[in-house]
Amino acid sequence: MSAPARWSVQHEALHADCKVFRVYKEHSHHPLDKREGDFFVIHANDWVLALPLTDDGRLVMVRQYRFGLQDLSTETPGGVIDAGEDPVLAAVRETEEETGFAGGRATLLGSCAPNPAIQRNRCHFVLLDGVRPTGAKSPDEHEELQVLSVAPRVALQNALASPHTHSLALLALFRLREAKPALFT
Repeated sequence: MSAPARWSVQHEALHADCKVFRVYKEHSHHPLDKREGDFFVIHANDWVLALPLTDDGRLVMVRQYRFGLQDLSTETPGGVIDAGEDPVLAAVRETEEETGFAGGRATLLGSCAPNPAIQRNRCHFVLLDGVRPTGAKSPDEHEELQVLSVAPRVALQNALASPHTHSLALLALFRLREAKPALFT
């Protein structure tokens, strides 16, 4: 069995502009056997999820309503990275906007492709070690956020036990566990 080939996009057209993402119809073809097909791909800015830790090892999280889930979700702060913005700086910005915590040392823990079957963007995970409350929250117009301070071990246990866990927030917690295993014992 040979390795899969990289299809090439012959034509792409905007199918739907949905404010926070755009759906493109891409007509692609296989380079070897000449199969062709139309595929719908979501184009969106990259995302960031922050892992803000206080000096005493507590993880700052947010609880908010998620429209896709139609329920509340507890997750790490994060959001859309502005065009040209560094993921680390976006994590710092999103954390302060959503939680009112800032400062500390910022470290990129890694990135992933949220759903490569249909999405073109990436999600980045940033550790913010040693954050402190500033009180300078400025959530987006439709955000209603409860700020929580949780032991990372408990945050991971709760995420694993919930059927409504945000999958990228769960991956962020696994990245934190890999970077700071002592917090999970």
